[in-house]
Amino acid sequence: MKRYLLSLIGASILNLLYNNIHAQNPIKYTASNKGKFFLSWGGNRASYSKSDITFKGKGYHFTIKDATAHDKPKGWHIDYINPERLTIPQTNAKIGYFISDKYSIAIGVDHMKYIMDRNRFRTVNGFIDLPNNESGSIYNGNYDNENFFVSEDFLKFEHTDGLNYIYVEVARFDDISSLFNINNTDKFQINITEGFGVGGLYPKTNTSLLDKKRNDTFHLSGYGLSFKLGLNFTFFKHFYIQTDLKGGYIDLNDIRTTNSSNDNASQDFYYLQRVISIGGIFRL
Repeated sequence: MKRYLLSLIGASILNLLYNNIHAQNPIKYTASNKGKFFLSWGGNRASYSKSDITFKGKGYHFTIKDATAHDKPKGWHIDYINPERLTIPQTNAKIGYFISDKYSIAIGVDHMKYIMDRNRFRTVNGFIDLPNNESGSIYNGNYDNENFFVSEDFLKFEHTDGLNYIYVEVARFDDISSLFNINNTDKFQINITEGFGVGGLYPKTNTSLLDKKRNDTFHLSGYGLSFKLGLNFTFFKHFYIQTDLKGGYIDLNDIRTTNSSNDNASQDFYYLQRVISIGGIFRL
């Protein structure tokens, strides 16, 4: 009986000491990520590599070589948070879940905009042989790597209703707050994050080609791969700002160009995004 009482008293003392230590040094919310959800919303600027764009259909098949393009920035604008105009600016949305303290899996949509630079001289290879009753027949001929002026009347080519990259991403997060002598990460925390994504491209391409009636529907046009490197600044456990450099490869092998399903285009290129997002992180 005495031995039992001594054991009980010892266990009670150890339990009091344990609780006292943890009361003085409580486990921080930010010490563990496993089981947390997060979501974010932000904007991007994008740059694109040169690409060869091939157009083909009944009566034509030609390639514009080394086409260049730019994005369509909106700047700091109310449209980023206006529900009726969310697709006007270039945006990034993501929702994800931490499967461990360091690794997360997420689904996201990057709404980029791609505008081919027109009214430029480009090398064109191929042929155009349209019926004489079509207005685009003024461009009929064989093009053997010719230096050709790609005018706005000849071609307008844009993914401005979205170069929409819908992807799944796996990312790693590492807390680097200690490098900046930050002790209370529940108030402010700095993380470095790296990730890899893969997904499909679902644009609504705006094209005026050889004066044909344009296609005006969303279409699954290809696939993409992406890599990112970012800094995550978390405030008061639940809110964060994240900056990312995100680059990758896009292969659009089936772009709808006109209202005829026989007409299509293809291109592939590399891209680089600069992204700023705001978000929240929480446990359900």
